[in-house]
Formats: sequence, structure tokens, C-alpha cells
Amino acid sequence: MELLEAAAILLAGVAAGSINAVVGSGTLITFPTLLAFGVPPVTANVSNNLGLVPGSVAGAVGYRRELTGQKSRVLRLLSASFAGGLAGAVLLLVLPEGAFEAIVPVLIGLGVALVIFQPRLSGWVAARAEHRPESTRDGAWWVWPGVLLTGVYGGYFGAAQGVLLMAVLGIGIDEGLQRLNAVKNVLAAVVNGVAGLLFAIVADVDWRIVALIGVGSVIGGFLGAKVGRRLHPTVLRAVIVVVGVVALVALLVT
Repeated sequence: MELLEAAAILLAGVAAGSINAVVGSGTLITFPTLLAFGVPPVTANVSNNLGLVPGSVAGAVGYRRELTGQKSRVLRLLSASFAGGLAGAVLLLVLPEGAFEAIVPVLIGLGVALVIFQPRLSGWVAARAEHRPESTRDGAWWVWPGVLLTGVYGGYFGAAQGVLLMAVLGIGIDEGLQRLNAVKNVLAAVVNGVAGLLFAIVADVDWRIVALIGVGSVIGGFLGAKVGRRLHPTVLRAVIVVVGVVALVALLVT
């Protein structure tokens, strides 16, 4: 691995860690970067997933103040994220590699679309929050299954997993969005962690990539929690969309 390539992957990890803490679409930065350097799609996916685990934890730690008073809620939803992340990782490993290569453009396209429409989605979530009954204080009945399905998606690929989680949590739980974002960071860390552990045991992992993204994502996770919220979301969204579209076009023409 050349120095320039290593530096680019490290910086992609910093960007992804920061974006994951604030928005939740960092894979749309790191995954296309790895593909651009010729890393096979499945190897890129599992190595990226492992590398982003420390950054997810850093983002959760950075939002620890917003987690105050949410212990029971987090513990209840952790089981859904754990089961979903494990199921998604197993699907990635048991399905043929060609199946993943075929569906990657669809998943990247979905991730880009979610990022593009996130302002409208967030506005809808906020509007629904004003009219939710008190019974949703601890979460509507479908929140747990929704988190489970989001975990399956995250364990399999993970781009824009955070956007999906915020939609489920924001619509189904009567709580402020910043506090729910803190819960989102914990749940995403669990999905990435359980999938990453399985990948570390049985998958083809490039540990150099894991180390570079891991170091970068930790730096980015703390930056995102402390500084990223001050950045204009349009700037972050534009970067993610451009990278995602470029990756999508590259995959479709090759």
C-alpha cells in the first residue's frame, strides 16, 4: 500500500467518523474510496465495517451527556441492533460474492437518496413529534422491529444506516432529536461491532485498511460530536452525495 493511498484512506476514515456521529452516512465516503483503490467489494465492506467500529464508539462517547436518563431505552433496543447486525453479517457471508456486487449499486443509490431527502425526512419526523400521544414516550410497538430491520441492513452494508435509525426512533419515540441521535450512535456501534466481530473471525479482512480507517474514524468520531454539529448540514450532505454518485457511476460503467 503506497503512502498516498494510506493517507487517503486515513482521511476518509476521519470524514466518515465525523459524519457518522452527526448524520450517519460515513460508509458512503470510505467504501467508494476503497473501491477506487481496487479493493474487492466484499473485502472493502468487511474491512470498512471493522474500521468504523472504534469511530462509532467514539461518537457514542462524545454524545454521552445526551444519553443521561435513557439507560432502559438503550438496553431494550440493543437486543434488536445486536440480532439485526448479526443477521446482516451472516447474510453477507453466506450469499455469493456476486450477489453483493450486484446489489451494491442499489444500496449506494438508496444511501444517497436517503441523504438527499434527509431534510424532508427530518422535518416530517419533527412534525410527527408534535402530535405523538404520550404512550409513545417509551416507543411505539414497531420501534423494536424497525431497529431490528435497520440492524440487518447495517450488518450487510451500512451506508445511511444512521438516517434509517433516526427515522425509526424519531417517529416512534417521544424524545428530542439530539437525545435520539445519541441513542442512534450507540445502536450503530453495536451493529458495526457485532458484524465486525464475526467478520474478524471468518471473513477476508485487510487489517491495514481496518487500522487506517479505525484511527481516522476515532478522530472523526470525537470531532463530529464536538465540532461537526456546528457545520452546516448542507455541506456534509453535498460531500456525501457527490462521493456516492461518483461511486455509483463508476460501478455501473465498469
